[in-house]
Amino acid sequence: MPQPADLLLTHARVLTQNPDQPRAEAVAVRGNRIVFVGGAADAEAWRGPGTRVIDGQGATLIPGLIDSHFHLMHGALGLDTAQLWPATTPDQAAAILRDYLAGNRTRPWVQGWGLRYAVFPDDPPVRRQLDAIAADRPMLLTAYDGHTAWANTRALELAGLLTGYPEVAQAEWIVRDAAGAPTGELREGAMALVRRHIPEPDAARRRELVQAALKRLAQAGLTSVHNMDGNLEQLALYAAMEDVGELTLRVYVPYSVTPETTVEQLAEAVEMARLQGDPASGGGPGLARGGAVKFFMDGVLESYTALMLAPYADRPESGGEGLYSLEHFARMATECDRRGLQIFVHCCGDGAVRRTLDGYAAVQRANGRRDSRHRVEHIEVIHPDDLPRFRQLGVLGSVQPLHAPADVNDGDVWPSRAGRERWPLSFAWRTLREAGVHLAFGSDWPVVTYDPLLGLQAALTRRPWQPGDPEQRQTLDEALAGYTRDAAYAEFQEHEKGQLKPGRLADLVLLSGDLEQTPPEAVTDLKPVLTVMDGRIVHEG
Repeated sequence: MPQPADLLLTHARVLTQNPDQPRAEAVAVRGNRIVFVGGAADAEAWRGPGTRVIDGQGATLIPGLIDSHFHLMHGALGLDTAQLWPATTPDQAAAILRDYLAGNRTRPWVQGWGLRYAVFPDDPPVRRQLDAIAADRPMLLTAYDGHTAWANTRALELAGLLTGYPEVAQAEWIVRDAAGAPTGELREGAMALVRRHIPEPDAARRRELVQAALKRLAQAGLTSVHNMDGNLEQLALYAAMEDVGELTLRVYVPYSVTPETTVEQLAEAVEMARLQGDPASGGGPGLARGGAVKFFMDGVLESYTALMLAPYADRPESGGEGLYSLEHFARMATECDRRGLQIFVHCCGDGAVRRTLDGYAAVQRANGRRDSRHRVEHIEVIHPDDLPRFRQLGVLGSVQPLHAPADVNDGDVWPSRAGRERWPLSFAWRTLREAGVHLAFGSDWPVVTYDPLLGLQAALTRRPWQPGDPEQRQTLDEALAGYTRDAAYAEFQEHEKGQLKPGRLADLVLLSGDLEQTPPEAVTDLKPVLTVMDGRIVHEG
């Protein structure tokens, strides 16, 4: 007789993501490890007097969901701001902001997150429209993608942008009218000129907001995230929360590399990589760990800051600019690779993808080839010549299904920026997969919702934007693997998680119904009713 399990989930439709045993009916957990996967009848041998038994009632049980592109701290801090996601008109945005003002009368700044591009028309200048909502308090509203913000006059005054024009990396990052006055729109690095005047929440408040975010993520079925920004201080916060049992999520935290970062400063990334937990103890890796670095090669198409191989369709005088020259990126990436660090690079434009792949090729020439699993994040558009290079270089792709506009007529500016000629290889998930690219899926929260079922649904229901374009939608098995098995591989954790298999970490999610029998358009009708992370029930309901 085996030693009784602590937790037994039985009579479920188990989608294991284990190619050797794709389906089962029951899973048993002892401690933080899975000890049995198989039939419901055989699972009874694992039942003991202290075993918690949960009847799945024919619903689907899957591995814990992994988001491969996430911003935990940014998203948590955003919970303290006006949530502008629903607004599609100036009146709707104004109503949300006035509600926020009424409930936050003592806050010195008005902040909003999630604003869509073009909600506020260019005439009159955006800052004047924001002044009509609140002229006495400084206001900064950030776009859903985090690459553009809009400020009212009071905020621009505090930043000194009405009386002078401080130097920034790109002059066009401070948008001005015909007379040279700021309109209130700030792009990329120019946003920092205003943000540095906003008081930072203290350590206690930051921790409270992270705790609030963790509760929401557990309810959504997320058990792991690959963070896309960080430093030793942020990693230490998560590790401290882990030490006292507050961390209910596995967090892979990179060191953020900027164009100003020196080779000497990479020592912090190496120090972060040492925080891995103690696998020799049998418990597995720590919940919070380092080992990676994150670069931004470009911005986004929406603000014309993505690096393109040819000019934008609706701005033929510009193709954007990279944040790194090829030489600069290759030099820094080579130093990171030499230190054994995994590399993530934000690349929205096809020019950014090519420059990053060129950089990875230079890294291999300098250091030799190893199992580095360096990654390109986003890949919103790609040139066909670069498709085979991923496999040739051993580079992985990390994509976000909810970034792709569902329809070219829904008001999103992305399709018009790219232009029809680029549409066939825009958000080209199937084309990438057929070229042999290993794909991991994620959200980019808080750019879009953290709900992985919405991302899964978007991957399943993707439709071509025009007749003749390639079909890019994913099968259920492909999409689910992108959030589980393939995502685990993309962080060197395929032997620890991502599959329901004896010996793997006990991260799993029980959904409210049968996922395979649910139409793709109705996937979000399902909800996680149980989330288990590291053998602990972190959500039930």
